[in-house]
Amino acid sequence: MKTRIPKRVYTVEFREAAVRQVMEAGRSASEVACSLDISPKTLGNWVRRARRGKPLARRAAAAPVNDAQAELSRLRAENARLKLDNEILKKAAAYFARESR
Repeated sequence: MKTRIPKRVYTVEFREAAVRQVMEAGRSASEVACSLDISPKTLGNWVRRARRGKPLARRAAAAPVNDAQAELSRLRAENARLKLDNEILKKAAAYFARESR
């Protein structure tokens, strides 16, 4: 059963800061995305929109995300990934235990 990771919402300030790191600081998009724990594809979309002069947010966010909410979202996503990893490891252990008999 596939666990669904909730959609993350980023503030415009967060998006602008991430884009600035790529465009002005000269860091690679994948490096910045990894350090901010966001998808490289998402950051690439933001950079592309900024280079075209379009606003980084397509619509106004429902509510600004504070630090606690962002941390909770990040931890929930990490928890979902770890649960999936744990499932895979359990299946692999069962497979190898069966094979060694």
